[in-house]
Amino acid sequence: MLDKSRLRNPALFGKIVSPEKAAELIQDGMNVGVAGFTPSGYPKKTTLALAEAIRKGRKCRINIWSGASVGPEIEEALAEVDGIAGRQPYYAASNKTLAHEINDGEVSYIDQHLSHFAQQVDYGFFGNVDVAIVEAAAITEDGDFVLGTGVGNLPMFVKHAKHIIVEVNTTIPLEIEGIHDIYICDPPPGRSEIPIYHVGDRIGSPYVKCGIDRIDCIVESDIVDHVRNLTPPGPDEIKIAENLVDFLENEQRHGRLPKDRMLPLQSGVGSIANAVLLGLEKSRFENLEMYSEILQDSVFELIKSGKIAKASGCAFTPSAHVREMYAKEPELYNRAIVLRPLDISNSPEVIRRLGVISLNTPIEFDIYGQANSTHVMGMKMMNGIGGSGDYMRNGYLTIFNSPSTGKNGAISKVVPMVTHADHTEHDTMVFITEQGVADVRGLPPVKRARLIIEKCAHPDFRAELLDYLEYSVRSFPGHEPVALSRAFSMHERLRATGTMKKTSA
Repeated sequence: MLDKSRLRNPALFGKIVSPEKAAELIQDGMNVGVAGFTPSGYPKKTTLALAEAIRKGRKCRINIWSGASVGPEIEEALAEVDGIAGRQPYYAASNKTLAHEINDGEVSYIDQHLSHFAQQVDYGFFGNVDVAIVEAAAITEDGDFVLGTGVGNLPMFVKHAKHIIVEVNTTIPLEIEGIHDIYICDPPPGRSEIPIYHVGDRIGSPYVKCGIDRIDCIVESDIVDHVRNLTPPGPDEIKIAENLVDFLENEQRHGRLPKDRMLPLQSGVGSIANAVLLGLEKSRFENLEMYSEILQDSVFELIKSGKIAKASGCAFTPSAHVREMYAKEPELYNRAIVLRPLDISNSPEVIRRLGVISLNTPIEFDIYGQANSTHVMGMKMMNGIGGSGDYMRNGYLTIFNSPSTGKNGAISKVVPMVTHADHTEHDTMVFITEQGVADVRGLPPVKRARLIIEKCAHPDFRAELLDYLEYSVRSFPGHEPVALSRAFSMHERLRATGTMKKTSA
């Protein structure tokens, strides 16, 4: 039951309604901004009620705006009843029905760099925010929101929303209050710098500002976030982490990184990224800092062990393990963690100022250093670009970590040419697989290609990749020789069928 610890103004109790009543505010064709980021801190009951109403015959297809992917109570529930007309700025393939509808063209999907979306909503580029659906731990006496584990783009949605639905989730620990730092940039021409000069700087409010009069209704919720457990690291991930540590230590020895401390780290999402970051546990680095978007399980482990002193993000992943860790020592994690809006966590300005070291994982990368983070065979959307572009374009060091092969060794992750380039060779500096490290800074294209093949490709595929490079250099001489037909023929075997004849090197 909701009580005064969750609703801190008596007037708020008169706004409590059923999820079904709240869902009536959402009408066909509306733009609906939801809380949450990679299913963390997202609303659930209102969208489940809306999906059920559509199933019973109500006509309602909406555009869903978020921070990144959200849980099945939104994306899957509404996709299954054809309730989603449009989606942006990100989705993940784990929501299979929505993935199918996006790739079939049934849902209009716009993929964007995550740092761009909130400010473009602020500028009015995409129309009105008709409804914002908040998930909150509590509502203050002034009608402001204590968020849970995810911030995402919610502050901007609340700023512009015509209607506001608040789901107050009683499973969110009240101890989380104070962990957030909510800051909204002024629009140009009055915009000044974002005054973050150290990872732990707080520049805003612990609450999302709203006001009681703007809240249309409140729904009680007790559904926990739908978070999948991450797979434990395997031999390849452990070796990638060791190669990363060796590379960073070498950078310090040569004076390209400070000798007395490591620059802030950013890490992408998923089991590989989590495993690589966890590999820092065995390194000699101390007092590490994170300036990232999502803080996964490994960050909590590294805070617990004392390796990470400060971690800034726009959400943390509330797996069962993390929820247990946080419940036991909330003060420890509150001291270390700051949760910010997505356009602040991913701000190119702040990333560049702090000198963030960017660590991301692509679907594939090619011999000239271009990376594909989104599309399989250049056509099928796997997941959005997310924040990788924000960090890879602006990081002090930009590093792609990936196993050299996929599908149990049947295909190569290093290809002659990516069929979709999310990150060009202009934005990438270092590639690390379990095979080794290719530092391509300062190298022209052909030298880049030779080094990537030598250091990163699996021996089973190395000879054919090198043969392709030599053929391209002979047949199509130029600054960056490419044999298009041969590249795509090889790519089809490398990535799609897995039937490329393996050779020894």
